[in-house]
Amino acid sequence: MKSTVELMAPAGNFESLMAGIHAGANSVYFGVDQLNMRARATMNFTLGDLEEIAEICQKHDVKSYLTLNTIIYDHDLSIIKTVTDKALEVGITAIIASDQAVINYCHQAGMEVHISTQVNVTNFETVKFYAHFADVMVLSRELSLNQVKKITSEIEKQQIKGPSGNLIEIEIFGHGALCMAVSGKCYLSLHTQNSSANRGACIQNCRRPYIVTDKESGYELEIDNEYIMSPKDLCTINFLDQVVDSGIKVLKIEGRGRAPEYVQTTIACYREALDAIAEGTYTTEKVNAWMDRLATVYNRGFWSGYYLGQELGEWTDASGSKATQKKIYIAKGQHYYGKTNIAEFKVEAQNIKQGDTILITGPTTGVIQMEMPAFMVDDVFSTEAKRGEIITFKLDERIRNTDKLYKLVPNE
Repeated sequence: MKSTVELMAPAGNFESLMAGIHAGANSVYFGVDQLNMRARATMNFTLGDLEEIAEICQKHDVKSYLTLNTIIYDHDLSIIKTVTDKALEVGITAIIASDQAVINYCHQAGMEVHISTQVNVTNFETVKFYAHFADVMVLSRELSLNQVKKITSEIEKQQIKGPSGNLIEIEIFGHGALCMAVSGKCYLSLHTQNSSANRGACIQNCRRPYIVTDKESGYELEIDNEYIMSPKDLCTINFLDQVVDSGIKVLKIEGRGRAPEYVQTTIACYREALDAIAEGTYTTEKVNAWMDRLATVYNRGFWSGYYLGQELGEWTDASGSKATQKKIYIAKGQHYYGKTNIAEFKVEAQNIKQGDTILITGPTTGVIQMEMPAFMVDDVFSTEAKRGEIITFKLDERIRNTDKLYKLVPNE
């Protein structure tokens, strides 16, 4: 039995898009160009990619959500109309928005709109207000599960419906990076570097170490052990049954700026967990195994956010990832022999051995993680391949010449 909760995957590029879909996501969300909250990210789609994204999602029966959730200035108005019109034309499911100009234009154009967490929806009356425009609302990240449940219960009790005629659906964040600011509204980056986080251009001042200076004496204290403005990553998989019980309909995984293997691992774990809850097989043993898997990909340590009622955040003690694994580039895809299901790669970096844990990623392939099987070097079976050599091995899934092969090793 599969869960009725919609699992939403982040997508910063086509590799991540396919990784999320293959791992079991019901929907994906992504940004294009500059008007989204990951505008500075190296991974962003363009307006020209929208048609292909829509086609891929429709082919796999997955909903597609375009984030258009920055604050909007007057000179942006023509752009948001162009983007919205294109999204509507190619069949994107909905636009996630926070600025009233975007919400209003989507409503007028007949484009389904979802209310972003940047709007900071924290109560039922606000839900009723935005029900005139939107069918789905992302609640503020500062709410407890008790507060979330009160809102979903009132929606059911009062039968609050959106423009589609269906009951309003509530979405919350389930996993990934958290910000020190209230629901992502931060002005620190703008203040220090004239680079607005609310325009998707955050330089992440909060992820850095700091020295505190006594202004009277000049005495300096280096903040030891904790990055005092950098929260640990949100993780709800160890109380996901309570999350589901709160009445939410959509669970969003954060991570549009993270690697495709992060998307694959997090979506796969939460897919399994949601389905286990629906089947009545959600256990402590499974939770521990999922936590171990989630720890292998990028993270700043985990905490439960404000969902269980904590008043203060938990801060990370490192600037970067605490992932227990890292990937090392090994080889590039050369050819796939479809009749025999044989993949061919050229080793371009370090050696690879039979039994190594490998990762294959590509824009169409998504993510494949497996143990390196028996392979051939120049048509002769071998247990190790070196730089410059061509390797072939059995692989049921097709690879492309844009694919890359990595080796996963402990991150010590």
